[in-house]
Amino acid sequence: MKITLNGKEILVGNPLSIVALLAEHDLDSTRVAVELNREVICANAFATTLLSDGDSLEIIHFVGGG
Repeated sequence: MKITLNGKEILVGNPLSIVALLAEHDLDSTRVAVELNREVICANAFATTLLSDGDSLEIIHFVGGG
């Protein structure tokens, strides 16, 4: 299936959860914010939220430092 991830169309397997997508992109699910189709998804729903063809995701990765 085709989704848009941070403005770029990509092909992913079906079915795929948000947590699985994060793992495929080596992102720590505790250090990101995810917006799916313009709705912020709570981190505790990453494992149970399945992506569909045509979905649009924005992932923001938090970086610490000082």
